[in-house]
Amino acid sequence: MYNYGLFTEKSIGVGLIGTGYAAKHRSQAIKQDERANLIAIAGHSPESITALAKSYETQVSNSWEELVEREDVDLIVISTINSDHGKIARAALNNNKHLVVEYPLSLNLKDAEELIALAKDKKRLLHVEHIELLSGWHQVLKENLPMLGQLFYVRYSTMKAEHPARRKWTYNHQLFGFPLMGALSRLHRLIDVFGQVVTVNCHQRYWEIEEEYYQGCLCTTQLCFADGLLAQVIYGKGETIWQSERKLEVSAENGGLILDGDKGIFIGSEDTRSIEIANRQGLFARDTKIVLDHIFHGSPLYVTAEQSLYTLKIADAARRAAETGLTIFLDQD
Repeated sequence: MYNYGLFTEKSIGVGLIGTGYAAKHRSQAIKQDERANLIAIAGHSPESITALAKSYETQVSNSWEELVEREDVDLIVISTINSDHGKIARAALNNNKHLVVEYPLSLNLKDAEELIALAKDKKRLLHVEHIELLSGWHQVLKENLPMLGQLFYVRYSTMKAEHPARRKWTYNHQLFGFPLMGALSRLHRLIDVFGQVVTVNCHQRYWEIEEEYYQGCLCTTQLCFADGLLAQVIYGKGETIWQSERKLEVSAENGGLILDGDKGIFIGSEDTRSIEIANRQGLFARDTKIVLDHIFHGSPLYVTAEQSLYTLKIADAARRAAETGLTIFLDQD
């Protein structure tokens, strides 16, 4: 729990940085909650900022630097490109703002550690969004694991075929970051359920179109957990992927669990049954409500910044493993 006290005003002024998918859902969630007042929006594209601000009847900020300094803004929500998260978060905290960041907190592990320490020093909220933990997939996973017995293998694959792959920030080495840092939720979902990781292996491949951008990538990582569970995480996207997939398979001594898109199957020694999975709609709204409940009433958050930092540590180990070809051994507390 953060020791910054409850917010005493009737509503909190919010500044939003970003204009993409997450920012649009954040804007809607903020406008629907009377405890939050969307003051202004900043971003990279003047046209996109103007359009989003008009849709949600709010102001346009000339820059994120200007927005984090506004006295009528109490909470900054960072929903922009990954490479900007760390520097915007630092500026927001130094201006005594509460903070919500779409994962990752930073693409630099040391920077992320310093930001968490800074938030504590400033007595400000630092919440890193991990809506995958609120999803129907995650709830089904946690509810059914106790019936499977001793687990020994997990395979988690998210592949996105895009033809063509547009030249955008999610296909830029610097702006998106190492795949499993930029797409941190792929690791965080498993770590939330299975706990500490002891070793990491990783291989990656890019199909380049120019120095900064690529048209496809494939990243495969193996995590060995403290209890001996082996997990394989596969992440790929772009023109070299021919079949999109969102699938998680769990193998255990007493059965298995398969989550494939919107379908779930439980395979037991005596029966096989389908599992209903709730859709993914409304997750940003739920996250926003939880944050506001926390700010106004002290209600618990569903994830801490320290937990996200641990997953970032594992993602950084995967990056080092991919670069060196070595197995990375992690210190255990």
